[in-house]
Amino acid sequence: MVLPTSQKTRKTVLGVGGVAILASLNAPAALDFAGEQYHDYAISRPEYMARYGSWGSVDIPDKFRTNAIHAALLHTGKVLIVAGSGNEIKKFDAGSFDTILWDPKNNTFKKIPTPDDFFCSGHAQLPDGRMLVAGGTARYERLGDEVDRAGGGMRVKNENPDKAVVLKKGTRFRSPAGVEYVSKFDVTVPKAKRGFKVTYNQAGVMQPWRTRITASEKRVFVEAVEKGPLSATDTQAQYEVVGLKGKDADNTYGLSERINLEKQDFQGIRAAYEFDPTAEKYIPVDPMKKARWYPTLVGLDDGRVLAVSGLDDVGVIDPGDNEIYDPKTKKWSMGPKRYFPTYPALFLTKGGKLFYPASNAGYGPADKGREPGLWDLEDNSFQKVPGLRDGDETETSASLLLPPAQDQKVMILGGGGVGESKRSTPRTAVVDLKKDNPSFKDGPDLPQGTRYLNSVIMPDDSVFTSNGSRDYRGRSASNVFKAQFYDPKANVFRKAAAPAVGRNYHSEALLLPDGRVATFGSDPLFDDQKNTKLGHFEQRMEIFTPPALHANADRRPELDDGPQALDADRRATYTTDHPERVVKARLMRPSAVTHTTDVEQRSVDLALTKNRTSVTVEVPDDPALVPPGWYMLFVTDAKGTPSEAKWIQVK
Repeated sequence: MVLPTSQKTRKTVLGVGGVAILASLNAPAALDFAGEQYHDYAISRPEYMARYGSWGSVDIPDKFRTNAIHAALLHTGKVLIVAGSGNEIKKFDAGSFDTILWDPKNNTFKKIPTPDDFFCSGHAQLPDGRMLVAGGTARYERLGDEVDRAGGGMRVKNENPDKAVVLKKGTRFRSPAGVEYVSKFDVTVPKAKRGFKVTYNQAGVMQPWRTRITASEKRVFVEAVEKGPLSATDTQAQYEVVGLKGKDADNTYGLSERINLEKQDFQGIRAAYEFDPTAEKYIPVDPMKKARWYPTLVGLDDGRVLAVSGLDDVGVIDPGDNEIYDPKTKKWSMGPKRYFPTYPALFLTKGGKLFYPASNAGYGPADKGREPGLWDLEDNSFQKVPGLRDGDETETSASLLLPPAQDQKVMILGGGGVGESKRSTPRTAVVDLKKDNPSFKDGPDLPQGTRYLNSVIMPDDSVFTSNGSRDYRGRSASNVFKAQFYDPKANVFRKAAAPAVGRNYHSEALLLPDGRVATFGSDPLFDDQKNTKLGHFEQRMEIFTPPALHANADRRPELDDGPQALDADRRATYTTDHPERVVKARLMRPSAVTHTTDVEQRSVDLALTKNRTSVTVEVPDDPALVPPGWYMLFVTDAKGTPSEAKWIQVK
């Protein structure tokens, strides 16, 4: 049947109209798709990558995917990725703790047996190239509505000078009223101390010496055996240790601290290990004297390591009982007493002093330990440094010793209010510590308020910053998909290619020996803008390739044969086919980063001489500037293009 012309026309018009209507309905999706395709095309153009750099994803086999809480570059060129229980209470309860060793050169992975829960531990590079890891998680937090048994600290006393007392997890303590509490961890109480007491009679004549016993003491977290509020107490009492008899019962007893049904915070451990990069395993050393969760470990100019802050064995922030690890004896001793919030950023500066820019990652009151300053460990003095704008928004900020380290300038970038505050600041500020009375001066603002920003020193003396979020733990879909370079000489930011993966809390970034930057982790509180879906840990990894490695890849400086240690004049010579390409040399300490805190990285300017076939570098003889350890040696050309690093040990 042949339709009349009018009917054919009407059907054609309806058909075209229907297509037009469908097209208009799908226009936003079509435009988004087209926009994404064009964006992907644009950022893959050589001219774009030569100006802004590029990002690429890392292929990780499923069995090696983990929650990257800590990341550290080892002198073997491999990256130690530490999760512990990875902020997963199921893994903690199962005793399942993860460490992955990643070789970025070959993109291979290896699981490392992990003896303790290093989730939220501290770490620092040691002079021989081992990595000190100390502290971690003894117990996960329990919020108020999850607490059904009263809990708190029990101070265990031992008055016997002849033997230590070992009380296993599950030991019961009984109050005079018959209320019982059970210990949640093993505790060893040392021998009591025996001394002598001198007394005098009324005539002032000295009497025979009397033996004086000073009880030793250790603290352990306990929970009530019975549920409910009747076991809560604010009154200190003496508790018998159930099962002890005779003199043992007389000499060993408990003294309760506050035991209540309030929120119970994370609790730390005393354990310490050295990770051996050659054997690729953890080696136990003497435990710390204090349990710590969220501590900072910072290397000192003599090769020892200072451990600062952290939540203790009952979940209370350490009052300032800092301690020092000696890698020669593998033992700890008490250091100068000073309070800091958890994960404070502490940078080794001139004269061995530590500078605290007020950057930190969490626990502690808003009105204590939040002011920046120079800490002299010798006399335990603290010189406050003024001038920091938005001084109440330094939590979860980034900070670093700007390159080169000889300039003695420290920068702070972004940050937020204390705790779960929604506030964040775009502020950056720089302080020049060479001045007699240093003070912060404002730097250029970030594009927006940013918490959890990662900052990485590059071989060309720029600072690469990426990711972060505007709100606490990326809340309300507030991840920042931006990256930029900071130029310390010009005091300006310049744009870099944007990452594809969002990263906030529990994320890290570090410089690789080939001049690229690897980024890991992220632990958002929620997965959606309305904050209704619980977040999932980001296990993907991305690598950023800087612009110079695209623009000048065929003329990259190279270092060939050379030593792995300095000679008697603190020099090292390397052969090269093109010494004319080498303009600068930098000695760069490898990172050990967590919770936006990386106090290890630093870049040192080296004296440089050249001949027709080689280049020679000379390292400054100042352990406060170049603390002992393994370093990456980079040389760069006039355009800032870096060589691949050579590893060298400074003793």
